[in-house]
Amino acid sequence: MTQQEPVNGFAVAVVREDGRWRCSRMDSSALSELDAAITELRQLRSTGAVFGLLAVDDEFFIILRPVPGGVALLLSDAAAALDYDIAADVLDLLRVEPPDEEDNDIWPEGDLGVLTDLGMPSHELQIIVDEVDLYPDEQLQMIAQRIGFIDEFTKLLDTIQA
Repeated sequence: MTQQEPVNGFAVAVVREDGRWRCSRMDSSALSELDAAITELRQLRSTGAVFGLLAVDDEFFIILRPVPGGVALLLSDAAAALDYDIAADVLDLLRVEPPDEEDNDIWPEGDLGVLTDLGMPSHELQIIVDEVDLYPDEQLQMIAQRIGFIDEFTKLLDTIQA
């Protein structure tokens, strides 16, 4: 993988506890190290939903959700694995071969149903992933809107991007 310099973007942990959503910034290492992101999410003890939203370099996003015995993952663009270690790590964990360098198509890999129980059916998530004219942060905002934590998400993004 060729990406060595610091990765731009953001990583947000989303928690639903007692009927309320809470968003918090994850450590910057979560943008370049999948294991760091998974470990950080696992440390968030909650009786409700816990998942991470990572927007990497205005190129792609990753949704990761700890589940018993592992982690559910969605990578918005499998071709990102050619340039980014974290995307390659997602494909490796999913046991999916990276695409050929000549392949210019964009397609997701992983579990499109990762957020179904929270109100984001897989077919709606597919529609958002297919919106290739949108930046990853815009796609993640659409997900936050649909699930119901857009206010918390936007407030956090304003502090991150300020």
